[in-house]
Amino acid sequence: MKSRGMGNGEWMALVLLVSATIPLSPFPVCAQRPTYQQQMQENQQRLEGIRRERSEVEQELARLRTQAHSLSDEIANIEQQKQTTNLIVNELDRQITGLGGQIDQITVDLLIAQDALLEKGAVLERRLVDIYKRGALYSWQVLFAAESFGDLLSRYKYLYLVSRQDRLLTNDMHKLRDRVARQRQLLVDAREALGRRKRERTDELDRYLTLERERQTNLQETRRSARQAEQRISRLDKDERSLNDRIDALERARRDAEARGVTATTGSISTADLGGLDWPVEGSIIYPFGTTTGPNNTRIPRHGIGIKAPVGAPVRAVAAGTVSLAGPLGLYLTTVLLDHGGGYYTFYAYLNDATVRQGDHVIRGQVIGHVGGESSDEGPHLHFEIRGQGGIALDPGNWLRASRPRR
Repeated sequence: MKSRGMGNGEWMALVLLVSATIPLSPFPVCAQRPTYQQQMQENQQRLEGIRRERSEVEQELARLRTQAHSLSDEIANIEQQKQTTNLIVNELDRQITGLGGQIDQITVDLLIAQDALLEKGAVLERRLVDIYKRGALYSWQVLFAAESFGDLLSRYKYLYLVSRQDRLLTNDMHKLRDRVARQRQLLVDAREALGRRKRERTDELDRYLTLERERQTNLQETRRSARQAEQRISRLDKDERSLNDRIDALERARRDAEARGVTATTGSISTADLGGLDWPVEGSIIYPFGTTTGPNNTRIPRHGIGIKAPVGAPVRAVAAGTVSLAGPLGLYLTTVLLDHGGGYYTFYAYLNDATVRQGDHVIRGQVIGHVGGESSDEGPHLHFEIRGQGGIALDPGNWLRASRPRR
């Protein structure tokens, strides 16, 4: 091998200098920090804020019980505790829905990362076999076989590009391994968080039932000395009480059956349906769940949502159940109440008619009536409620699908 103006020693030095510039090992790349923990901290802060509000109400009740006061004050305080507990349950429902979506996305990302890792691993394995077959001195052999300085540079460029490709492949393997490890840990954390939220939800429902029993006991005492209070109840309050009494009766029957050891049938609605129930009718929401402002700045408690729809639009059952009520209910006009088992109920009001009768068994998606309410303040619409164990009102927004059904 010859070169213009270079001796063998100078040529050897040039080869060593060029070969020394070829990178031999990759550098690890730091993984980006996931935002999962930040999301969980924000969720926890929201829950703690609502629980602090309830704690203040509980402290106020303790103060009332050390002083002379009317039972109506105590009942009002218990109602406040029920409302904050209701807020906690609905916040937990929202978080359970969000965690379910996160788990699905993390699982997809994990599967993609694992497939990519297997693919890159196969490529790296083939490359390692090729390097092994060529031997440890392959790079030197390529460089020493150069017949000119230009040929040497071309060979160097080839070796450099091959080395860089190997380095990139190795870096990709490191990144993918880190990504798979992160996704697996995120999946474990999300599943644990989901389990904690469901246990917290169960505890909050137990607390709500305890408050409701305490409220009922106090109501029985106040009704003995304040029967005239019922005369001041508005028609809408009476209608609400009628609905609640019916649900309470169903709940008592369910709990009595459980106490007798009767095996309860699996309900058609559970927390697994959060964010997955079909809409009972297509339309836009005209009033949300919670307290809204009515005429003359009156405060109207809404235990469900109002869905605007044309008169005669079909109203469908969101899940299978038994018809507990089908007929007029005061200002709610024609109504249907479905018992889905397991302590879950759905209520459909302002109907033009009911196509089912009390005692009927309906399936998911079955038409149970048609939209009415033309004479109501809101115009034609469906009033829709979801009730949980103990009659607790649940925000339908946490339970219905994000996208409304097509016509």
